[in-house]
Amino acid sequence: MARVTKPGGRVVVLEITTPQKPPLSWFFRAWFDTVVPTLGRFAGDPDAYTYLPSSVRRFPGPEELAARMAAAGLEDVRWLLTAGGIIAIHAGVRR
Repeated sequence: MARVTKPGGRVVVLEITTPQKPPLSWFFRAWFDTVVPTLGRFAGDPDAYTYLPSSVRRFPGPEELAARMAAAGLEDVRWLLTAGGIIAIHAGVRR
């Protein structure tokens, strides 16, 4: 994204992330790893709803994503955790 952003342009990333603080982290794991795939079977697309929790686990955490954004050439990289740490919003500016 940094490569195709005009100089001075902003890159913003909104992602689901795994909360780190109990009790929300315990509830999130139970919900996302058990309930979501079960609902996916009822919705008729179990693979998609199994892939989603797996994808979130593999995605870099907030600190690592910020470091990758900076390594890609973005400056003033910041992030905000919302919804109890479930949602991460990252932003950076292209040099």
